[in-house]
Amino acid sequence: MKSAARPLGWYARLMQGCGWLAAAVVGVVTLLVCVDVVGRNLGWGSLPWILEITEYALPVLTLAAAPWLMWRNQHVRLDLLGMVLGPVGQRRADRISAAVGLAVSLAFVWYGIAALLDSRQAGSLVLKTLMFPEWWLFVPVPIGFALLGLECARRMLWPSGLAESPALPGERAP
Repeated sequence: MKSAARPLGWYARLMQGCGWLAAAVVGVVTLLVCVDVVGRNLGWGSLPWILEITEYALPVLTLAAAPWLMWRNQHVRLDLLGMVLGPVGQRRADRISAAVGLAVSLAFVWYGIAALLDSRQAGSLVLKTLMFPEWWLFVPVPIGFALLGLECARRMLWPSGLAESPALPGERAP
């Protein structure tokens, strides 16, 4: 039986994909940092590109984890407000916060696309150890915030069942 927290199978897979992407990025960053530390301690020197890769990976990690955490209802929220408000007030507050989240997310999508297009049009390059077009760094911003906005919209339209956390693969549903 599908819960209200997961209205569509494709949507659940999309959100779980965000979680898996965030986990993969954490794994790769952890592995790269360990390789760098071991290499330095063994006297092999440092690989300067590892620091850059980890810097570029952190926003990807954050933007992939945010919609997944919100979908699982494990995001940061003000529990004190829930204690003061009754069930109707809590649902209203959840819908209002989802609407604000949607508006903010859409603003970030808009400005993320604008920054991406400006950087691409200017032909800006990142010139560090690695060299690549600067606009590549902006790609995760509109995608991540669009997914976060999608989850906010879902919470506005289907607010029931938000207290449940959808099960991870291999877990039992709550």
